[in-house]
Amino acid sequence: MDANSETSGQQPPLPPRPVPPDIDTAGGRGPADAVEAKWQSLRLTWQWGQAVHRIRAPERPFPGIVPLLEAAATQPRLRRLYPLTSHLALCFSSSTSYPWTLHAGSIEPLDNGRFTVRRRKPSAVIGEVDNAEEAVALLLELLPVGFEPVITATSEHERV
Repeated sequence: MDANSETSGQQPPLPPRPVPPDIDTAGGRGPADAVEAKWQSLRLTWQWGQAVHRIRAPERPFPGIVPLLEAAATQPRLRRLYPLTSHLALCFSSSTSYPWTLHAGSIEPLDNGRFTVRRRKPSAVIGEVDNAEEAVALLLELLPVGFEPVITATSEHERV
């Protein structure tokens, strides 16, 4: 922030909104491309949201969704699934469009910097952990061993 912004009480300009990949176009190339585009889109969108939050509300912490996405992205078993967020919870689907075929469970960043891991069926809190890496490790334990590869939500359910 420059001296003029500080004395005038104006906020610095917001960072430019990123241009995420076109998930529909990527999906036209196949489900694996749709999955990769969605991972990139989520990361870019949440990173931008975090940067904007730091300008608009620096006194309040931003939910730990960015480190969660980064930790999840390092896991090959999760990278094969279509990631989505709902109410800050990170979920994973084997379908690239609605209706989602959700696997394992979800991870929700908490206001206190910790993470809650929930099982999908039956729905239950499995644990609350200190960091994104621990949350991802716990979720991986819930992922079925022989989970289906990513599919598209077509009548034929193409498989990769």
